[in-house]
Amino acid sequence: MDLEDVRSEIEHMRVQVGRQRKEILQLQRAGISTASAELLLVRMLARIEGLCAERDRLKKEQDGPMKGRVLGGRSW
Repeated sequence: MDLEDVRSEIEHMRVQVGRQRKEILQLQRAGISTASAELLLVRMLARIEGLCAERDRLKKEQDGPMKGRVLGGRSW
């Protein structure tokens, strides 16, 4: 999976989380148990955290070791 794929998946999952939260609110208003929906939400949020970690790792690999350094600059 490349960086853009991971970013796209994060965005998709964030939209899904928003929908899940709205669904939980609807269930709560209707007086229906939300335990399973809340567990799904927790798993979705954990998936997003994992994707964000993967994104950060890929960004570091892409930036390379010289990121933030000026050529010919002092190394103090």
